[in-house]
Amino acid sequence: MQEVLYLHGFASSSRSEKALLTQAFFKQHPSIRLRALDLPYTPDEAMAALEHALDAPPHAIIGSSLGGFLATVLAERLGCRACLINPAVAPHKVLANYVGEYHHPVLQQRYQVQPAHMQQLEHLMPTQLRDPSRYLVLLQTGDEVLDYRQAVQYYHGAQIQVIPGGDHSFVGFEHYLPQIAEFCLHT
Repeated sequence: MQEVLYLHGFASSSRSEKALLTQAFFKQHPSIRLRALDLPYTPDEAMAALEHALDAPPHAIIGSSLGGFLATVLAERLGCRACLINPAVAPHKVLANYVGEYHHPVLQQRYQVQPAHMQQLEHLMPTQLRDPSRYLVLLQTGDEVLDYRQAVQYYHGAQIQVIPGGDHSFVGFEHYLPQIAEFCLHT
């Protein structure tokens, strides 16, 4: 059985709309085990939890936003494929504007974003991709949180699809699930 991981974005969870849509779609493929994990809020703890959760490298990783960044870090370490949806590039620069305390409404948890987390993110960021062909990057130009052009530049050489309009949640995500599954299951 092939394993595919789904990594949610910042302040999201395995119960987000994209995660639930992905889980429902992959249930149609009994030869695939999709795992959607709830990750800790600090970057180092999130990576440690991912490494602890894996018995073997997954066949592929799907990551959205900050989950796309973590998917990139993990894919570079493990040499597996990754499909990224509006991925965060250099998230230490974006999240620096969100230092403070927050409450997660779904998980009912309080968490803090601290300056030290920005250093962790910067340290985790791969300077360049070893094999961009292992990536499918889906971007919407209307993303109000992240500049899609940074991802176009960073993932140069990957399969990149730029969709006009949309937003950070990736409007119409469910229509891209067959393409995502095909990419993830490619051998």
